[in-house]
Amino acid sequence: MSIQILRDIKGLRVLAIHPSDEEGRQLVDHLKRIGCFVETTWPIPEALPETVDLVLLAIEQEDRDALQKLMKTMTDASPTLIAIVGYENPATLALVLESEALAVVERPIKPFGLLTQIALARSLWIDRKERSRRVRKLERKLTGLQQIQKAKTILMAGQNLSEDEAFQTIRRQAMAKRLSMEDMAVAIIRANELLNFKTNDA
Repeated sequence: MSIQILRDIKGLRVLAIHPSDEEGRQLVDHLKRIGCFVETTWPIPEALPETVDLVLLAIEQEDRDALQKLMKTMTDASPTLIAIVGYENPATLALVLESEALAVVERPIKPFGLLTQIALARSLWIDRKERSRRVRKLERKLTGLQQIQKAKTILMAGQNLSEDEAFQTIRRQAMAKRLSMEDMAVAIIRANELLNFKTNDA
């Protein structure tokens, strides 16, 4: 994994949100030498583009309002974020924490330190995405189990079946209709809700 991350750094699409000063130009040069494709923007945009893999964001107290406005638009799907800071004071640290940056680059920016922080941030970002994927998968599975349980309860009450008989009924119907058991369960639940609605409406 770590070797692959280092290989993948070459070719990353990077957005540097940094003033167009000498440090900004040096940052772009460092990134290009690493092998990244670099775009720059300043002042701080209202939202991050969806076309980049990595964002390096200069964090300064005077830009607090713009930074917080940008941070409110960030989601789990946002690109990897690295903060660039010049002072380690409580106010700046608070902004860094609020940004949920996965790494921090200190000024003056050094090529070796930059590469290290990019590798670290990408590794953490990939791990976070994988954890989120697993959580979503478990949530879908749990929802499916709950739907199957609800459908079983409907069949047990409506057709006087045992729990196992209700389960096998759902399974057979799902196989016959070439559906997953979860989808079959949802169909049973909806049909029951529709029947109850018509009964109550009559």
